[in-house]
Amino acid sequence: MIRYDCLILGAGAAGMMCAAHAAARGARVLVLDHAKAPGEKIRISGGGRCNFTNLHAGPGNFLSENPHFAKSALARYTQWDFIDLVTRHGIGWHEKTLGQLFCDDKATRIVAMLVEEMRRAGAALRLQAPVADVAHGPEGFRVTLASGEVLGANAMVLATGGKSIPKMGATDFAHRVARGFGHRVTETRPGLVPLTLSGAVLEGLKPLAGLSVPVIATAGGAQFEEGLLVTHRGLSGPSILQISNYWREGDEIALNLLPGQDAVAALKALRTERGRKSVGNALATRLPARMAAHAAARAGLADNMADLSDRGLTRLAEALTDWRLTPAGTEGYRTAEVTLGGIATDGIDARSLESRHVPGLYMIGEAVDVTGWLGGFNFQWAWSSGWAAGSAIAERAAG
Repeated sequence: MIRYDCLILGAGAAGMMCAAHAAARGARVLVLDHAKAPGEKIRISGGGRCNFTNLHAGPGNFLSENPHFAKSALARYTQWDFIDLVTRHGIGWHEKTLGQLFCDDKATRIVAMLVEEMRRAGAALRLQAPVADVAHGPEGFRVTLASGEVLGANAMVLATGGKSIPKMGATDFAHRVARGFGHRVTETRPGLVPLTLSGAVLEGLKPLAGLSVPVIATAGGAQFEEGLLVTHRGLSGPSILQISNYWREGDEIALNLLPGQDAVAALKALRTERGRKSVGNALATRLPARMAAHAAARAGLADNMADLSDRGLTRLAEALTDWRLTPAGTEGYRTAEVTLGGIATDGIDARSLESRHVPGLYMIGEAVDVTGWLGGFNFQWAWSSGWAAGSAIAERAAG
């Protein structure tokens, strides 16, 4: 049986980051993954450009049963540290919106960077090596591969992520292993995911399919001002993906189609300036024509703008700024960018990401109950948690 200082299960963002930092400080590390290539979620992220971090990343951008848990790792390995790494590898990048940083070139540059960092540090990588069994005893960890090969290690890292995008091989493997070692796993559900509609509501929105507009979307006490996209199944776009993390089945969502505007004042101005036009046509100066017509129909207003009373204007303003919808559900893990919930943080040391139950067991990245907003935050958690665990593993190996 070949032994290592550390076996890392999962060659994703967090796993490769952990491997590079642990090996760079002297630990003998092997990364295992069942996939044919490392970093598959990195490769497809950001439309193939990888939104690799966010200038504004901080604890307030994350959801967790314990909102303080991520503070230590995020403070010790920041977005600026990762930006420095990207820059040192000659990877061009740019800010898109709201602090979101993307590669100028393909996302595969980030994957190649991490693989190169591992190579330089001396960490080994084995692909197409699915794990059949994991055990722990007096001599440490024993990992049996599907091939029958058995590997041993003093430390082991669960970095296989969550259940989002199963077509890429995502499973609840890390959650099952953690439970086997006595860890609690919080409720898991799809995150950063489009919302679906049904029945008459969906039918009424069919003429708007493909339409994108800026909105303020609200759900579960959270509010985001970003784009909305109407789809043939319901609602998507950045604003919807953001509030999907806060929405619960059966709850309403609210949409404001006039973000940053005084709706009543704007409508009074339209009544004066476009009085001879129908409500829908007048609104088309402020909204896309199809959305304007839909809003007028929802408010039950077919008159010309000049014919609207102040009461009618108020009704129209409400239809535009407080559009209430009750989604039927989400598109599920199939299209979810992340998994909400995961291995409960009460069983993990916030500084080292080491298990409080099993010495030498570490849990990082999406497998843990820490979920970021849309916009590079989940990658930053991967970098920060991977760095924190890698540093702790190196100290363990040296000591």
